[in-house]
Amino acid sequence: MNKKLLSLMVAGTLSQAVSAAPIEAAPAEAAEAQRPNIIYIMSDDHAVRAVSAYGDIIGEMAPTPNIDRIAENGVRFDNSFVTNSLCGPSRAAMFTGKFGHKNGFMYNGQVFDGTQDTWTNLLHDEGYTTAAIGKWHINLTPDGFKFDHWEILNDQGEYYNPDWITKDGVETEIGYTTDMITQKTITWLDSQRDKDKPFALIMHHKAPHRNWMPAPEYTQLFADVEFPVPETYFDDYEGRVAAQGQEMNIYRDAQEGHDLKMTTGVGETEWRKDIWPHLLERLTPEQRAEWDAAYQERNDYMNKNEANWSEEEMAIWKYQRYMQDYLATIRSVDDSVGEVLDYLKANDLHENTIVVYTSDQGFYLGEHGWFDKRFMYEESFRTPLVMQYPARIKAGTVVEEMVQNIDYAPTFLEYAGVEIPADVDGVSMVDLLAGTNEDWRTSLYYHFYEFPAIHRVQRHYGVRDERYKLMHFYFRMDEWEFYDLEKDPQEMNNAYNDPKYAKEIKRLKAEILKLQNQYDMPPMEEWVRAPLRRQRKPRLSELYPDSYDENGKVKVTRPVK
Repeated sequence: MNKKLLSLMVAGTLSQAVSAAPIEAAPAEAAEAQRPNIIYIMSDDHAVRAVSAYGDIIGEMAPTPNIDRIAENGVRFDNSFVTNSLCGPSRAAMFTGKFGHKNGFMYNGQVFDGTQDTWTNLLHDEGYTTAAIGKWHINLTPDGFKFDHWEILNDQGEYYNPDWITKDGVETEIGYTTDMITQKTITWLDSQRDKDKPFALIMHHKAPHRNWMPAPEYTQLFADVEFPVPETYFDDYEGRVAAQGQEMNIYRDAQEGHDLKMTTGVGETEWRKDIWPHLLERLTPEQRAEWDAAYQERNDYMNKNEANWSEEEMAIWKYQRYMQDYLATIRSVDDSVGEVLDYLKANDLHENTIVVYTSDQGFYLGEHGWFDKRFMYEESFRTPLVMQYPARIKAGTVVEEMVQNIDYAPTFLEYAGVEIPADVDGVSMVDLLAGTNEDWRTSLYYHFYEFPAIHRVQRHYGVRDERYKLMHFYFRMDEWEFYDLEKDPQEMNNAYNDPKYAKEIKRLKAEILKLQNQYDMPPMEEWVRAPLRRQRKPRLSELYPDSYDENGKVKVTRPVK
């Protein structure tokens, strides 16, 4: 490569590299000299099975053609995993490339140090313009992050009429949140960013996080669709003590009002038990009338027949309602991805922009009877990941190797020509994507810390290799689980006490110790019995008192621009 172009790729801006390129440079060489733009799109709680690029029946019934476009234009990772299947810790791992015990964010409620090395801060220091739009959910605001522009949702965010936080204050905006995130993203790309610099944009969706409220046009999208009930839906958790104590069962633990939108009786519009009633109360009268009309007939049918249904029939009805709403919220996310891809094509940004679509973790779609995440079982441990970068990644690539969300940071930094910090736990995927990596990892480490807490999933750590998985639930119990994923992919049979696997279990216990040492885990006595120490975070009204009236309500409410 021309040495002048190489130096510009590392130290100069995109525009400098283009202007300095000699006329005789080949198109491929000129493209390589440009530092890539990055759009990192992440949804919250998107199951692998609900992305049609992965070929599952759920994806076929509820397709995601625009997310699939990214895989078709670039790469689909078939074995992508997280370090901790929980929103905040997963985001912290993604930004830093480090496990939670090193980046300081192991469970929700902690305060993340945004001044530490993150890939967005490092790119900003090297001349990138950066922005964050949508769900944040690490700290209240992006303190310490060097974003040139940020518009984020308050905490979990709402599906309708959310509060938006900027450096100038808090305002309520009327509309559907997924659509707003898309609009704000396109506006920033089109008219707010510094077009003399390469850009890195964080675009984070609230959907399809609980409580699964579809957009007005999609409330009845799957109303008449009957999704296949998982074989493990009525799991009794035999041999899995930790699973027996969880509280994330669709037909026992999901809130009938808040989660499943079940009403109090025939002709009624009031939801049943609703632990967070403020979400429904955010709807305007017009939105509420449209919402009630969309669900009335189905809810009346349920209320008329509930007394005659068996427990199993009601459990299946609840599964269908959950799936119908969950998948309908994803349709809006897929629309959003399509708008962004179309914008890149229309504005000559397609070739030199890395576009990633992933989720902060996987999610249960009724497997084992569950919604939510947290466990190291495959459905929540594994996450969708597709990426396109036409200048460098061959269209239609499929990666079978095991990657983890700590690998994103070093990958983006290497593509941008920025030095990767020495303390990063992840590994750059650049050589893997080029087909030149011959020494990739053969095992993954996982650690979940948040207990006691909502859903009552016990603390555990574990290791997974290409065939086997070993987990240790350690806080208020001492239970081991071992699975042969080739013979038992649904993880129904804990084979820890099966003598034929004794050699593999011994090997994986040694592998856990090796990985804990590799990733600088502190001594066991510092974390095995440590209580959760959640830190008090200020209320928004304390940070932005001028944005609130004397009743604690946001002063400014505005329609979508």
